[in-house]
Amino acid sequence: MSVVAGRLAELGLALPAPLAPPPGVLLPFSPVVVRGDRAIVSGHGPQHVDGSLAGPFGKVGADVTPQQAYASARLVALSILASLDRTLGDLDRITGFVRVFGMVNAAAGFTALPGVINGFSDLVLEVFGPEVGAHARSAVGVAELPFSIPVEIECEVAIR
Repeated sequence: MSVVAGRLAELGLALPAPLAPPPGVLLPFSPVVVRGDRAIVSGHGPQHVDGSLAGPFGKVGADVTPQQAYASARLVALSILASLDRTLGDLDRITGFVRVFGMVNAAAGFTALPGVINGFSDLVLEVFGPEVGAHARSAVGVAELPFSIPVEIECEVAIR
């Protein structure tokens, strides 16, 4: 068992199956593209272990509480790790998280965006530690996200 897989198991975390998009939805792009020593990860949303989209759905600050959105951001981290694992074959190949871009489906006036995306950052740091898990990050509020998910995150990681 790899070091990262062992850490996930130790934390009681499970990686989800590939995304099962809603019926009739075609996603004509790759979840992860590898270019040299970088893996660029497309935007991911929160998923259940079976690969389906995980709720709650709606706008943070109206339909979804900040605490629920934080939990959704943690699920997004697991979704991204699952895609990276399928592409790289081993999460131990990740040498660093470079850049994280977090989008929050925010209700008008909701400004606690960094606290929501902390769900992603906190999980990555728990799993990878500060040396590999530390990253540059943006957290922005957007008017809408696909399928009314509360959080979408994309990132770039350095790999060996």
